[in-house]
Amino acid sequence: VQLQASGGGLVQAGGSLRLSCAASGRSISSYVTGWFRQAPGKEREFVAAISRSGGVTNYADSVKGRFTISRDNAKNTVYLQMNSLKPEDTAVYYCAADPRRIAPGDPVTYWGQGTQVTVSS
Repeated sequence: VQLQASGGGLVQAGGSLRLSCAASGRSISSYVTGWFRQAPGKEREFVAAISRSGGVTNYADSVKGRFTISRDNAKNTVYLQMNSLKPEDTAVYYCAADPRRIAPGDPVTYWGQGTQVTVSS
């Protein structure tokens, strides 16, 4: 499956952005999907994951209550709604898909290209 992330940009602190991850090649309903991010000089870190049906979600503590992951299997797309953005959310955001699971520290089978999110103070 190929993943194409979009929706990044420059936003002021407190603002919102919605990232999209469009899949092609195979139905995304076959995969657990998620988002990771990598800030300059830091390792890539887990942000959020969602089960195949969308019924189960998991978030990093740093984004809980501010970010919402969702998916539309009919549109073959996964979303990350980001609210109350902070300068420390600045990073390149990557979507990911795996046939088994997505969790911090686990290997991921498929990666999309990144989309830059910059939050100004």
